[in-house]
Amino acid sequence: MEILAYGVQADEKPLLEAAFAGRHEVRCLEVFLDPDTAPLAAEHEVVSTSVNCRLDATTLHALAKGGTRMTAQRSTGFNNIDLDVAAELGLTIARVSYYSPYAVAEFAWTLALAVNRRVIRAANRTREFDFRLDGLMGADVHGTTVGVVGTGKIGECFARIAHGFGTRLLGWDIAENAHCRDHLGMEYTSLERLLAESDLISLHVPLLPDTHHLIDESALARMKPDALLVNSSRGGLVDTHALVETLRAGRLRGVGLDVYEEETGLFFLDKSLEGVTDDTLARLMTFPQVLVTSHQAYFTATAVGQIIEATLRNVEDYLAGRRTENTLVPR
Repeated sequence: MEILAYGVQADEKPLLEAAFAGRHEVRCLEVFLDPDTAPLAAEHEVVSTSVNCRLDATTLHALAKGGTRMTAQRSTGFNNIDLDVAAELGLTIARVSYYSPYAVAEFAWTLALAVNRRVIRAANRTREFDFRLDGLMGADVHGTTVGVVGTGKIGECFARIAHGFGTRLLGWDIAENAHCRDHLGMEYTSLERLLAESDLISLHVPLLPDTHHLIDESALARMKPDALLVNSSRGGLVDTHALVETLRAGRLRGVGLDVYEEETGLFFLDKSLEGVTDDTLARLMTFPQVLVTSHQAYFTATAVGQIIEATLRNVEDYLAGRRTENTLVPR
């Protein structure tokens, strides 16, 4: 069977091809799946997609019309997929429910430390042989209060690193993580209190209707004026327009974002020659205390390898008629 894989990164392609070798043929495309590219999947029973593919009703109908019966998403998140329409069409949808949480947690700390210690500004200066320290003063992490919003696998890893720095930990989640509470000394509290007391806030919750714009104008107003905000989860957790207005008002000492709510059609693509017409993103990136990366927190050889292995298992399970914890549709 030939499987068509959309949105495959250059570094991901050899890993994907090696994993499927001897079992199935895999044809890798750089383009993302959307209504315009869905016809490319004609006569492919199985397709694989990335998190920035668009599997809305129009795309899913086009896939089904072309003979696709199964979609294997190479990510944990699936807010880009209309699961109700997929169920109506009789499609099987699977995702990767687990991969290295260390990859994302470590990168979240990379963002936090980079904005705290002004690493990007310092590196740009020294490339021009400007070795002044003006404007580069950071703050010790030790002794500060770190707020972890979402304490699942990734949030727990982030909290473990924070504990190693010697911080006070506040947590917010619908269910308490016993390890964070009992072994790391995390105190669970309301989101309002976490935002008000934390020097660093890191987001590790999924994007759901209840968490969309969890960090909105009122949430941003509760934060300390010199707080750091890091989001390596999903862009829609943060109201970007409200964030820009907060920064314009001179609040927040640093912001590290690996995700952006309107990243589809931008992230993973080279826009250097044509420019970006997203005024909100362009304005956001003018602030010197803001660092934006292109959804790369998961992008380690370990994590990508695990994602690909899980994707292969999902395909094999579909062909064998098995349902697992990775199966989203049928429910």
